Amino acid sequence: MPEGDAVYRTAARLRDALDARILIRSDFRVPRYATADLTGRAVLTTLSRGKHLLTRVEGDLTLHTHLRMDGSWRIKPATAHITPPPGDQVRLILANQQWTAMGVKLGMVDLVRTGEEARVVGHLGPDLLGPDWDPDEAVRRLRAAPGRTIGEALLDQRNLAGIGTIYRAETLFLRGIWPWRKVGEIEDLNGLVSLAQRLLDANKTYAGTVTTGDRRPANQTWVYGRAGRPCRRCGTRISRGEMGAQPQERLILWCAGCQPG
Repeated sequence: MPEGDAVYRTAARLRDALDARILIRSDFRVPRYATADLTGRAVLTTLSRGKHLLTRVEGDLTLHTHLRMDGSWRIKPATAHITPPPGDQVRLILANQQWTAMGVKLGMVDLVRTGEEARVVGHLGPDLLGPDWDPDEAVRRLRAAPGRTIGEALLDQRNLAGIGTIYRAETLFLRGIWPWRKVGEIEDLNGLVSLAQRLLDANKTYAGTVTTGDRRPANQTWVYGRAGRPCRRCGTRISRGEMGAQPQERLILWCAGCQPG
């Protein structure tokens, strides 16, 4: 699933293509909004909120989308012929005279009043890449469930918005924290969430994820994508497992040497 930095970049691409331009095509391929039509309205802006996207349109309307695991926004010149690859499901098309934005395999599509955006994103915790980022509030939310594992708590978007399996694994490694450690046992939660924020911020304008400081493809991460390979620090084989209750379990990677249980 695209994490907060990737969604941030997607919002920037949508702004470049759609902001301050009048829509000449609006094609909702979602049964709930089959009759919705935004043609003739100007797009005001697109913002990211954690892993969510909010595209605000004239007339107090906001288009809320979420990429989930496989979704994407593909942007092409309006004159280009766009043929999605076989198996792709186009769920939404927005176009102006210059650009066409095609939402493929979007996990969520909602159309709400801009003044009621809280209906779709109000449950989220502080956005690691948002202007409202508040590490103290994120820590307060985490501490509300001291018996929960830190690995599960970091993925709960109600605590802080934007972390996925990549940044969870990398942040916990860099702090030397075993993923199954209880939240209440971690003294410096502020340092943990602040590190996660710095990692996402460092990658928000880069098409990739680099947590080691080395942009070479084979050297970009400490543990993620490296199961069974030696730890870059201690040489212990990187472990791979799953966390969370079924069917919500998610991939977790860690170094048993650097992150002892």
